[in-house]
Amino acid sequence: MQKNLWHTMDVQDVLQMLSVSPDGLTDAEADHRREQVGENKLNEAEQKSLLTMFLNQFRDFMVLVLLAATLVSGLLGEHADAVTIIAIIIVNGILGFWQELRAEKSLASLKQLTAPTSHVIRNGQKLTIPASELVPGDIIFLEAGDRVPADVRVLQSSGLEAEEAALTGESLPVQKANAAIPDANATLGDRKNMCYMGTMITRGKGRAVVTATGMQTEMGLIADLIQTAEEMETPLQRRLDQLGKILVYVALGITAVVVVTGILHGNDLYTMFLAGVSLAVAAIPEGLPAIVTVALALGVQRMIKRKAIVRKLPSVETLGAATVICSDKTGTLTQNKMTVQKVWVGGQFYDVTGNGYAPQGEFLYSGKAIDPHRRQDLKRLLEVSVLCNNAVLYEDKNKKHTDWAVQGDPTEGALVVLGAKAGLYPEAMEEMQPRLDEIPFDSTRKMMSVLTRDQKNELFMLTKGAPDILLDRCGYLLIDGKVTPLTSSLRRSILQANQAMGMDALRCLALAYRPLKDPSHFQKGDPERDLIFVGLVGMIDPPRPEVFDAIQRTKKAGIKTIMITGDHQVTAEAIARQLGILPQGGLTVNGQDLYNMSDKELAERVDNIFVYARVSPEHKLRIVKALQSRGHVVAMTGDGVNDAPAIKAADIGISMGLGGTDVAKDASALILSDDNFATIVAAIEEGRSIYDNIRKFVRYLLASNVGEIVTMFLAMLMGLPLPLVPIQILWVNLVTDGLPAIALGVDPAEKDIMKRPPRDVRESIFARGLGFKILSRGILIGLVTLGVFWFSLQMEPDNLVKAQSMAFVTLVMAQLIHVFDCRSVDGGIFSRNIFENKWLIASVLSSVVLLLGVMYIEAFQPVFRTVPLGLMDWVIVLIAAGIPTFALAARRATRKTTTRIASSRR
Repeated sequence: MQKNLWHTMDVQDVLQMLSVSPDGLTDAEADHRREQVGENKLNEAEQKSLLTMFLNQFRDFMVLVLLAATLVSGLLGEHADAVTIIAIIIVNGILGFWQELRAEKSLASLKQLTAPTSHVIRNGQKLTIPASELVPGDIIFLEAGDRVPADVRVLQSSGLEAEEAALTGESLPVQKANAAIPDANATLGDRKNMCYMGTMITRGKGRAVVTATGMQTEMGLIADLIQTAEEMETPLQRRLDQLGKILVYVALGITAVVVVTGILHGNDLYTMFLAGVSLAVAAIPEGLPAIVTVALALGVQRMIKRKAIVRKLPSVETLGAATVICSDKTGTLTQNKMTVQKVWVGGQFYDVTGNGYAPQGEFLYSGKAIDPHRRQDLKRLLEVSVLCNNAVLYEDKNKKHTDWAVQGDPTEGALVVLGAKAGLYPEAMEEMQPRLDEIPFDSTRKMMSVLTRDQKNELFMLTKGAPDILLDRCGYLLIDGKVTPLTSSLRRSILQANQAMGMDALRCLALAYRPLKDPSHFQKGDPERDLIFVGLVGMIDPPRPEVFDAIQRTKKAGIKTIMITGDHQVTAEAIARQLGILPQGGLTVNGQDLYNMSDKELAERVDNIFVYARVSPEHKLRIVKALQSRGHVVAMTGDGVNDAPAIKAADIGISMGLGGTDVAKDASALILSDDNFATIVAAIEEGRSIYDNIRKFVRYLLASNVGEIVTMFLAMLMGLPLPLVPIQILWVNLVTDGLPAIALGVDPAEKDIMKRPPRDVRESIFARGLGFKILSRGILIGLVTLGVFWFSLQMEPDNLVKAQSMAFVTLVMAQLIHVFDCRSVDGGIFSRNIFENKWLIASVLSSVVLLLGVMYIEAFQPVFRTVPLGLMDWVIVLIAAGIPTFALAARRATRKTTTRIASSRR
């Protein structure tokens, strides 16, 4: 029998199929079954050794490039450079190793959700055994506070309720019963006669029979999904891998061409080998991974200040490319705090304001605030709400800011808060009207009643329950403080009010009362009859106040938000409309629809679907994969165990820091410490800024390197002496290139960054004109450097050292001026405030100081083959160095002016 059909069978058929009597299994039979199915534990994937995990970090292509650069630096005698590169490799390897080690904790967290012991019937006796010894067919006992030890079919229920949010996304505890459910494709949340491993019993007690253990449970399925889900390579990783391969081929080609060309023009082999290898080192910006790491690490620090904790550095950049955010509803888009928003009493609707469990809010009638104590019907409803209740409202003292919480059932908590907003607190109310007895809620009656005695010594039975059930028990209605017979017309009015609130996705409860003459009448016969109907309360888990604006920002940024929830479709659609997620004509799909839909059909429709309701873990994973098949970069948010596989499979997994399970956190790359959807928007902005900055310093580094290559290559072709000696090339590469590039990594975001559409994740890092900018600026830098070198040789043919010094200074200054041009994606040097990035100003000044040091400190001059320059030399150098940047800025300004004039004439 397939495990997903147990809910369709009657209790007797279940017991017969599992070959077990109501007296349970014998020890011998349990041992036999355990040999067949194994222990009730979640398996772990085969673990890689720590050494293997560490060594795997050095198989990356860019790491191999760095090792080659280390070898080259060692051959040149630049031991300090070689040590620096080795240090970069080791640090990157340790970071990667730590991240992978953390990721392996997902299953360990899952295992903590399994119960350590279980109460079971063995050999006809009630025993307590380790939960790992349970087998299919074991009959167990469940009661409030128990963690369900395996997947079980309910046999008996006495008010049994289970909190399943971590598995199904259902925000409220689910009432459990033993009746068969005919629908074979019912979702987990609709299987009211089943309880699942890892969920929590919140109320009542019952008996159940084990139907699945270990990896055959729904929790085991999630464990398997986590093990098999593929972690996606980030766009940044793909781009850097592509860049590294290009640069290696370029470096090898340049080395060969320069060496051969130089020898053909009469230079000696040793000199040309050093020059060629120096250029190869220049062509491979070995500091690039370090600068990327620094840029990402600084971005992480900024993210922490914005309430987001990054577990994997590249994930910040990946967020910048996100095209879709798949968000769980409960606790992410909503507050996960049931709140009464509407009340119906005496034929009138009242709105109730306030958020969450804070006892602050107003009662509104026709939009105007009223005093609930002045309206007898409303006051009576509030009294019943507070007294017929077992929840406790308390102030949370463990947090920096005042917060309110509820202990007990969330629905009852909402009623306590409702009363507190009118100043009616349970403690004070029960002193005036103490409780004498209680008939607990159960899923058959769908009601709860309490017996109280007021200050006049009068007895009252106060009742709350499902509106349709409770209304049938009522014979009267309270209107304007008077008890009136409940006519068919009045009944229709109540049902219409209930339907109206239901269409607003409000969960309704009805409240009633009945005077009693003797306490003994409360427990005799059927006391819950001839009740006086008081009114209806409508509650919902409301949206977070800040989420609407956050979603509007994502829309402007070209990002689609999708709600994925285990809640009912009506509730999901109502919340989605309030938040602006579900547009006119947007589709909603439920779990049943997904069961009937193939992967191909889902992929074809996925772009038009905005809400998924009543889904299970496999559905979330399918949705993520369908979106990815359409080319989307998917950010998956969630807090439950059921979200973990999809979080891991998504391009960027996001979990909730406050309300999230450890499983979800361990599977994620980003944790929201405030559980705030708006923080995701901040993360996206930061991710876009970081990717922009990476492109900025790639542009700067490669344009600078192209300038060096052009200078040397053209000099060889023209038969000129070497314009730069190897030590000068290395100095430029390690000092002048490095500091400004790092400063570009912390450049503030441009103002329009969240008004651009997401970039195409398939694009090259050189896309959108970056490759042309690198080549054009690099060639200009090389030409002006070579031009100054040639001019100096013409002026002083016998002074090669001065010509090389002039070329050296021109190259450095051209790069330092060009760095300011790199700050704007589409503009130029004048499009942004030059002094906005103080770190860049400081880095450029430090590079200038270092340049002056090797030029004018006598001890350095023989090492770097430099001589001091005069005033006119500096004038020539600075004019030449400014040509690549200022000439292109003038060209850009002229083009914009021409375009503007042409547009005005149309």
